[in-house]
Amino acid sequence: MDLSTIGWNQEARDKILLDADHALQSAVREAVETMDGKSRDEVYEFLFATLKPQFVDFKPGPDLGDCADAVANGEISLEQ
Repeated sequence: MDLSTIGWNQEARDKILLDADHALQSAVREAVETMDGKSRDEVYEFLFATLKPQFVDFKPGPDLGDCADAVANGEISLEQ
């Protein structure tokens, strides 16, 4: 078996992505509940600090900024 052929199967990949989505949703929920009136930068810092310890190599992309904008602008609905 070549090292380059070793990887997660599709079921595991799907689970990893679902877990990551839930971590982001949980962090955004906490931000909505605790950061009313805070700036986008403050919300971004909170989301970053909350998520970073949960991932091995955390490098946020534009999605985190989009979430911070939405929280700061009061655009997140916690209704399911």
